Amino acid sequence: MPSLVINAPKQQVVLNNKKSFQETFNSGIGQGYAIWRTLFNQICPGCRVVLLCKDERRRGEGILVKLVPTDKTKNGIQRYDVHIRDLRIVSYKPENLNRNGVAVIR
Repeated sequence: MPSLVINAPKQQVVLNNKKSFQETFNSGIGQGYAIWRTLFNQICPGCRVVLLCKDERRRGEGILVKLVPTDKTKNGIQRYDVHIRDLRIVSYKPENLNRNGVAVIR
């Protein structure tokens, strides 16, 4: 089953007022992730979500509850709030991400 990977870099907290890894972990909601349609079509509720902070080498894993559409990027990519349940901290392992800080891995 595929896994959705989202990054919560520390630098975005300061530069763009985004939620930190810890805030995302605590709330279970990753806000405003631009997810390409090709990636969106590969995932569904119940698949695994990997929450990363590459800056701090932190990793959490949980289960995707739902993706809630929000706004779109300047390029027309749909943004989603990623709702996650049962998040837990696991050993850090990096993942390759696209320029939006998102990936789907198998």
